[in-house]
Amino acid sequence: MEDFLKAIANVGFPIAVAAYLLIRIESKMDSLAASINQLSTILSVKLGGNDERKSA
Repeated sequence: MEDFLKAIANVGFPIAVAAYLLIRIESKMDSLAASINQLSTILSVKLGGNDERKSA
């Protein structure tokens, strides 16, 4: 039982840090994805429309 508690104490901190970083990075990734989608839309408008109109 004592070994089990030591293992939890040794592994618990890295798990907590990893979870914290994943939560922080997730919001930044969502923001980055929205920015990329917005950039794609702007480039499509600036370059003369989307691919669907070109192929028709």
